[in-house]
Order: sequence, then C-alpha cells, then structure tokens
Amino acid sequence: MAWLYVLLAAIVEIFWVIGLRYSDSALEWVGTVVAIIISFYDLIKACETLPSGTVYAVFTGSGAAAIVLIDFLFFHAEFSITKVIFIAIIIVGVIGIKMTTVELETPEGGD
Repeated sequence: MAWLYVLLAAIVEIFWVIGLRYSDSALEWVGTVVAIIISFYDLIKACETLPSGTVYAVFTGSGAAAIVLIDFLFFHAEFSITKVIFIAIIIVGVIGIKMTTVELETPEGGD
C-alpha cells in the first residue's frame, strides 16, 4: 500500500507542477494548492512504512521524469536524445530503489 501512496503522490505532483507554471486564476491556484496538499499527504502516508529517503528519491525521480516527458509531448519543450537518456537513467534508478527497498511492518491500526 505504501508504494501506491508514492505512485499517487508522483502522479499528483505532475498536476501541481504544471499548475505552478500555468495557473492564471484564483481557482487554478486553489487547485494547485489542493494538489500539493494531496501529494504531500500521500508522501507522509508512504513514510509510515517505507524509509523517507527512499520515498523522497522515488517521488522526485519519477515525478521529474514524468514532467519532462509531458513537457516534450504537450508543451513543446526542447527535445534532445541526451535528455531522453538521462530521463531513462532516472527511471532505472527509481526502479532499482524500489526493488531493493524492504517495506516495514505497518503499525497497529495503520493502513
């Protein structure tokens, strides 16, 4: 379940990062703030059973990789094979961290 929280936090991170760049109205800013709160709540929940360094590394790495890919596909960011190679390295690192991390026992009454 903790890895699901990390995944959800990274997905929501995509929306709030885009919101930080493109929000123009008060409603869009409120949505961005709500997304930040949800994302960090998910990180807190994940840290209950996973090491915080691992959670943060996977969160930032996967979120950064996804945001760069979305920038390429939807926001016409400058594309280069070098960037793609480095994004691939990040993804490999995230997978490696996940594969080598042992989940701790869930505390009594936890998820």
